[in-house]
Amino acid sequence: MSKLATNRNILILHFTVLIWGFTGVLGELISVSAMHLVWYRVLIAAISLWVYFLIAKKPILVSKSQLIQYLAVGMLVGLHWVLFFHAIKISTVSVTLVTLSSVTLFTAILEPIINRKKISIADILIGLVIIFGIYLIFKFEFQYFWGIVYGLSCAFCASIFSIFNARMVKKGSPTSITFYEMIGAWIGVSMIMLISGQFDEQMILSQSDLMYLLVLGVGCTAIAYVLGVAVMRELSAFTVALTTNMEPVYGIILALLIFGQKEAMSTGFYFGAIIVLVAVFVYPYLKTKLKF
Repeated sequence: MSKLATNRNILILHFTVLIWGFTGVLGELISVSAMHLVWYRVLIAAISLWVYFLIAKKPILVSKSQLIQYLAVGMLVGLHWVLFFHAIKISTVSVTLVTLSSVTLFTAILEPIINRKKISIADILIGLVIIFGIYLIFKFEFQYFWGIVYGLSCAFCASIFSIFNARMVKKGSPTSITFYEMIGAWIGVSMIMLISGQFDEQMILSQSDLMYLLVLGVGCTAIAYVLGVAVMRELSAFTVALTTNMEPVYGIILALLIFGQKEAMSTGFYFGAIIVLVAVFVYPYLKTKLKF
């Protein structure tokens, strides 16, 4: 692939990550509860991907075993997003995005256990650094205790479904996996809402909520996913991992620009955030370059 094509794909990837970073801002702007927000998001995303299948004329059917796997993992994805948006609503976008970065820590621990592999020294070192950074955030932003807890729980779920996705994508289409995971997420959230009686008048959307949800479901989920998969076929895993780590950085900057003083944190928070983000950035280098 030419240098021009490589640069174009890197630019597209950065644009995609910027869109993902905007997800947290939309979660703050949308007034409905986290549960209702996710219900609408995954429904819109599923419909968008179904339209994509029709336009691209790609096969949509999968085997029974794949369908069960995709739907099950999709339910976990739905839980992940409910926790993510709830964390934003009870804390701030910045706090949620930084704690979400701990997915690297959880993956470093859980992936070797699930896949029965030996934990590397690099995983242990990065994990300890991330734990220290999160400790500082807890210490200096204790008023957001539950927001941090939900953010960490969200990262835990993200780590598990990422590990399973890495397995499933070896045998299935990434687009098909995402489509059925969106359906699985919608089914899971619908069941919780049905049991808890949340199909109520609070689901009625304002004009602004509908607009933001369409941007979230179509732009930040369906379109961003298609763009992300397209460049991942051309760029190295290291480049993709390094660029994806910019998501919390973009998200925090966008939140500061849009919400201003509401997103302003203590010096201790930013010190802890920098430690976590630096660790996340260094992680791909340690894994791919040092090989230990």
